[in-house]
Amino acid sequence: MKKAFVFLLFFCTAVTLHAKDLGEAITGDTSEVIRINKQAYDNRLTQPQQTLSDANRAMVLARKINYNNGIAEAYRVTGLAMFYMDQAEKAFSNYLNAVAFFTKANNLGGEAKVYNNMGNIYRDHDTNKSLDYFFKSLAIANKINNVSLIAALNLNIGNVYTRRNSYTQALKYYGQSKAIFSKLKDSVNLIQCGQNIGVVYFKLNQYDKALAMLLEANAAAKHLDLNEPIASIDLTLASLYMNQQKFDEAEKIVKEGVAYTQLINDPKLEYDYKHTNYELAYNRKNYNEALFYLREIYRVDSATFKTNTSVQMKLIEATRKQEEQIKENERVAERQAYDRTKFWAVTIVAGLLLVVIGLLVGNVKRKAKTNSQLTLLNGEVSRQKDNLDRINHHLEEIIDERTKDLQIKNRKLSEHSSYLSHQIRGPIATLRGLINLEKEGLVDQHECISMMDKCVSEIDEKIIDMSDMLHNPSRTTTT
Repeated sequence: MKKAFVFLLFFCTAVTLHAKDLGEAITGDTSEVIRINKQAYDNRLTQPQQTLSDANRAMVLARKINYNNGIAEAYRVTGLAMFYMDQAEKAFSNYLNAVAFFTKANNLGGEAKVYNNMGNIYRDHDTNKSLDYFFKSLAIANKINNVSLIAALNLNIGNVYTRRNSYTQALKYYGQSKAIFSKLKDSVNLIQCGQNIGVVYFKLNQYDKALAMLLEANAAAKHLDLNEPIASIDLTLASLYMNQQKFDEAEKIVKEGVAYTQLINDPKLEYDYKHTNYELAYNRKNYNEALFYLREIYRVDSATFKTNTSVQMKLIEATRKQEEQIKENERVAERQAYDRTKFWAVTIVAGLLLVVIGLLVGNVKRKAKTNSQLTLLNGEVSRQKDNLDRINHHLEEIIDERTKDLQIKNRKLSEHSSYLSHQIRGPIATLRGLINLEKEGLVDQHECISMMDKCVSEIDEKIIDMSDMLHNPSRTTTT
C-alpha cells in the first residue's frame, strides 16, 4: 500500500511539473506569435510582401502549439496583405479561414475585425454585401465595446455610402468616426476621416470646405510620412483644381501624386492617375496626350472588367469552398474534442485502476499479516488452554484428595463425637449423682469432693485424649 501511494505521488508530481513546463513554453510561444502577427500587421500598408512573410512565420508557430487565436490572426493578416496586393479572392479565402478559427477560439473581437475586412473587399464589388459585413461587425463591436473598431467601422460604412452617393449618410458616419478617433488621438485615421469628408464636400460642390479638409489632411499625412494617403488625397485635390480651372495647380499635384503612387506600387491608384491625366489633358485641349491616356484607360478597364468578373466568381467559389472547409474544421474539432475526452477518460481510469490495484495489494498484505498474527494467537490460545486443562485436572485431583480427606475427618469427627459423648456422659452422670447425694447429706463431704475431683479429672483426660485423636488421625478410638 505504501509503495502504491509513493508511486501515485511520484506520477502526479511528474505530470504537474511537465504540465507547468509545457504551460510556460506555450505561453512564451504564444507571445512570439502575437509579436510576429503585430509586426506583419504594421507593415501591411507599406510592405505587403513582408507582411505575407511574417504572417506565414506566425502561422507555422501557431499551428505547432495549436494556438487558434494566433492561427486566426495569421490568416487575417495574410488576407490584408493579399488585399493590398489586389488579390481579393485570396484575401477573402484567408478571411474565411480566420473567421473559422476565431469562432473556434470563441474570440468575438477577432470575428468582428475579420467581418470588417470582408466588408472592405466587397466595397468595390457589392455595396449591399459590404454593408452587411460592416453592420455585422459593428453589432459585435458594440456588444464587446471595442471603441477603436467602432470608429473604423463608421469610417468604412461612410465610404460605402459615399460610393452609393448617399452623402448625408456618409457625413453622418464620418462625423461619428472622427469624434471617436479624436478621443483616441489616432492621427492616422483622423487623416483618413479628413480626406473622406473632403471628398464628400467635393462631390457636393462645396469646394472651399473640401479644399480646406484635403489640404489639412495632406499636410498631416506628409508630417507622418504616409505615402498612400498622400497619393490618394492628391488625386482628389487634382480633380478639385481642375473643376476650378486651376490646371497648373492640378498638374503639379498630379505629378506629386504619381511620384507617391510609384513609391507604394498601387495599381489602382496608378489607374486613377491615368484617368486624371486624361481629364487634365482633355481640359487643356491636349488631345493627343488625352488619346494616349484614354487608350491606357481602355486597356486597364477591359482587364479590370475581366478581373472584376473573375474576382466575383472566385469569391463565390471561395465562399462555397470555405463553407465546406468550415464544416470539415468543425468535424475535425469534434474529433479532437472526442479524442481529448477519450484520452483524459483513459488516463483517469488508468489512474483509478492503479489506485484500486494499490489498495488491493495493500489489503492482501494486511490480510496475510493479520492471518499470520491470528495463527500465532491461536497457537498461544491452544497452549494456554492446554495449561488450563492441566491446571484444572490437577485442581480436580487436589479437590478429590481434599474431599476424601474431609470425608475421613468428618467420619473421624463423628466417631470421636460419639466416643466423647459416650465417655464423658458417665463421669457427668456420676457428678450429678454425687451432687444430689451431697444435697441430701447421704455422702461424706470430703469423700464427695474426692470423687467429684476424680470425675472431673477423668472428664479432662477424655477431652485431652479426644483432642489428640482429632489432631492425630492415625490414632484409633479405644473403648
